[in-house]
Amino acid sequence: MSYLNWPVSKIAAEVPGASNIFFQYKVNFCRDNEQTLAQALSQHNLEPTEFISELMALEPDISTTDWQALNNDKLIEQILLRFHQVHRQQLSELQALAQQVENVHSDHPLCPKGLAKHLHDIAIELEQHMQKEEMILFPMLAQNANAAVFGPISVMKAEHHDHFSEIEKIYQLCHTLLPHQGACNTWQSLYQGLQQFISDLNLHIHIENNILFKRAQC
Repeated sequence: MSYLNWPVSKIAAEVPGASNIFFQYKVNFCRDNEQTLAQALSQHNLEPTEFISELMALEPDISTTDWQALNNDKLIEQILLRFHQVHRQQLSELQALAQQVENVHSDHPLCPKGLAKHLHDIAIELEQHMQKEEMILFPMLAQNANAAVFGPISVMKAEHHDHFSEIEKIYQLCHTLLPHQGACNTWQSLYQGLQQFISDLNLHIHIENNILFKRAQC
């Protein structure tokens, strides 16, 4: 099967494990969701052959949630459990790790100085964003108040776009999240945790923009 003509968002939604490959190659499957895979790879100067080979090698994962099959109530429930609660825990732990790395390794040229402060700012902004969804938008969607949700959805999607700028700054501060040779366990754990957070946030935004919100706008 050739995925080159598939929209990036379709691959992320329908191929279990594809989102992890997109993360590894830094192809943002939310921001680039209108592009075909061929267009996205060209934009990132990536060789299609290796990328396609990794997609083709993915094993079916029966534990992967079929997000499209969930009705709005179940989808919102899963978003709250799988993403909102998880992000809060992730960011609390990542801030502590980042601060520890900065305290111990501030003299190292690759130390991600300013990362703890940036993660603190992300935590505040993301908490405000999630509370607006939990208190305003999600109850409206659960009540099928579709005519009234266009404004709140537009605000949420604009804030989703802002999240991508915050992710880009993480990459800049962390030198593309590649730990240097000899990095301590705390430093490696920090970068692994950041990779998981970014992957989860991408999937979270994708599910909201391209499944939950899209239904309300049809």
